[in-house]
Amino acid sequence: MSKIANYNVSLKCFLKNKNWEILILKAPDDSSFHWMYDFPWWRINEDEFKVNNIDILKREIFEETWIKEVDIINKVVWIGKHKVSALERKIIKEDNYIFYLFFEWELKHNEEIKISKEHQAFKWVKLNEIVLEDYFFSWCLDATKMYLNLDYAK
Repeated sequence: MSKIANYNVSLKCFLKNKNWEILILKAPDDSSFHWMYDFPWWRINEDEFKVNNIDILKREIFEETWIKEVDIINKVVWIGKHKVSALERKIIKEDNYIFYLFFEWELKHNEEIKISKEHQAFKWVKLNEIVLEDYFFSWCLDATKMYLNLDYAK
């Protein structure tokens, strides 16, 4: 019988501004993914089990960007999973499995962005106008390509 994988849940957000640009956040230089961009996200902590997921995401977006006011456009637009190998990431002792839920939200109005120490830079990009492989890889690249194939994301 095969071993059941234990997954962490990660909730991510395609955050769109009024110009239909999506916010992407660059990983810090000391990260094993230092060249990669990602989207605002969080993992559900034990003490957040009874907290509404939307409230957790709003809090996390604020902590990562200082953006306070967002509207939900679509709740879940993509579901994916990823295995982070212990060999890839020497900071973990065993393989780590992650289950992703991607949401689509819209910025209510322009706000000044101040990124946290979790990232080193940010950009607003039109995903259909960039070379996706220059910014994303693996599960993040898959999610971005899927998102661009949705009628409302174009």
